Amino acid sequence: MARRPLVIAFDVIETLFPLEPLRTRIIDAGLPGHVLELWFTRLLRDAFALTATSGYRPFAEIAAGALASATGHTLSDDTVRGILAGFVELDPHPDVAVALGRARQAGVPVITLTNGSARTTRALLERAGVLDDVQQVLSVDDIQRWKPAPEIYRHAARVCQLEPEQLALVAAHAWDIHGAHHAGLVTGWVSRLENQYPPVFARPDVTGADLVGVVDALLALPSTG
Repeated sequence: MARRPLVIAFDVIETLFPLEPLRTRIIDAGLPGHVLELWFTRLLRDAFALTATSGYRPFAEIAAGALASATGHTLSDDTVRGILAGFVELDPHPDVAVALGRARQAGVPVITLTNGSARTTRALLERAGVLDDVQQVLSVDDIQRWKPAPEIYRHAARVCQLEPEQLALVAAHAWDIHGAHHAGLVTGWVSRLENQYPPVFARPDVTGADLVGVVDALLALPSTG
């Protein structure tokens, strides 16, 4: 049975910061708006394929290649840079500050665990006014293994000086929840992005329609011991 975590880790892209604002940049570049979904799907596909074959490339490099693949066109360097620059200008979901505040008030530290870069994540958190609520900004760059490989979740637990079962991951992606579960973490799925949880994945320990609901459910789990 899952126990109340001692630290809560949050995924970043789409969990804390939705990608929708990037659609405007895509359209402004003369591309159809639906490229956004195809682009991010191919970005994850390529990253997962590299991870499965013990390869690694940083987020920006994979994102640039996946963007060209998703559009079917050769894009200028300026176009690619202009679209990718939008990652540091994403606005948070409106419940982010409240959810992080709930954890802080309960005495449970918060970290972030992202497939993106720590630098971009810090910029996003600072822009959103919540950087002071986050004790650690961890990235797959730290060990060059993308989520959902188990090593990155266990790395986060080690950094926090915890056993995996003492750390929770909150994410909007079911594949991220599945990976964290198999690494031994407590899991909290926010359902607003995917709506239906795929039955092929390990079930989350708690579920909520928004981040506040997920954090409250994690805090309501029975304490260790």
